Parts: sequence; C-alpha cells; structure tokens
Amino acid sequence: MAAGTYNFTIEQGTTFNRVLTLQENNSAMNLTGYSVASQIRSTHDSSSVVGTISCTLSNASGGEITLTMTNSTTSNIEEGIYVYDIEITSGAGSVTRILQGNVTVSPEVTR
Repeated sequence: MAAGTYNFTIEQGTTFNRVLTLQENNSAMNLTGYSVASQIRSTHDSSSVVGTISCTLSNASGGEITLTMTNSTTSNIEEGIYVYDIEITSGAGSVTRILQGNVTVSPEVTR
C-alpha cells in the first residue's frame, strides 16, 4: 500500500487532536498487535525532530489511530512549514508508512 498524502495545520499553543481510520479494501484494517509512530522535521533529511506526535491505537480492531500533541508541545514549535509521516509497525516488525505530507504551524497570539 502506498502512503497517502495529507497536509494539515497545527495552531501553535493549542491542543492538537486527530482521529484516523485506516482502511484496506474498503474495510477498517485490523491493527491489533501493531504500534504507530510519527515525527515532524524541518526537512526529510533533517536529523533533528521538531516535534513528536503521540499516536495511540484507540480502536485497533477498527483501524482507529488517535494523534495528539499537548498545547505545551505545540507552543514549542516555531511557526513554519515542516514535513511529517506516520508509520505502523506490525508485531513481526514490518514497517509501513501510511501517511505523509506537510505540517504548517501557525503562530500563537494569545499567550
């Protein structure tokens, strides 16, 4: 399966929360036994992680993944445009990138 592309905005200083449902052949993919990880970097080849998106399998058998970042985490990210991806790892260690794209961090005014 090729990774999908999804670009989104994180508002600096706010709580970020998204719920994804991974589907395969028009049905929810059973993610029981999988783990999920995601990082944000300034460029694809950057060695520095700008932010880590916390990923949980909120409903593994239903293919549901919840992505979160606290307001204190998002406030520490400089405004700008970054890259990210989300990878799932099976219990056997097989890694699959499921989503990738750009993240725009918009600046916070109210502090």
